[in-house]
Amino acid sequence: MADVLNGGQPKAVADQSTAELVQRATEQVSRLVREEIALAKAELAVKGKHAGIGIGLFGTSGVLAMYGVGAAIATLIIVFNLFLDLWLAALIVTAAIFVLAGILALIGKSQVTKAVPPEPTHAIASVKADVDEVKNAVKEGRIHP
Repeated sequence: MADVLNGGQPKAVADQSTAELVQRATEQVSRLVREEIALAKAELAVKGKHAGIGIGLFGTSGVLAMYGVGAAIATLIIVFNLFLDLWLAALIVTAAIFVLAGILALIGKSQVTKAVPPEPTHAIASVKADVDEVKNAVKEGRIHP
């Protein structure tokens, strides 16, 4: 409203009243806090997505490993009871299942690693930088407490 009274031009800081300066500082701090919270939410959403993908892949690799154990048991039975060609085929399938389980486990591990630690590190660093900037401004006299 003060800008409207001045013909749309903002007053210099020295010309503003204490109430105007406090109102302006309150608005700026409020906007800064909202932006930092939005940043933290976005960062946690990305980390949550990576954790979910990693957990799903770990679960899938566990199920495939269980099938691999079943196939290995079936292979052992076939080796003792049937011809060479059949057990060789079963052995190839067993090896393929274990290779696939290993690949999924490695991919799952990399996804979980991307999600750790589950804290918004960029947002925390940004807030710390904001606090340091305000402290420096107060020390240098640009902002009066």
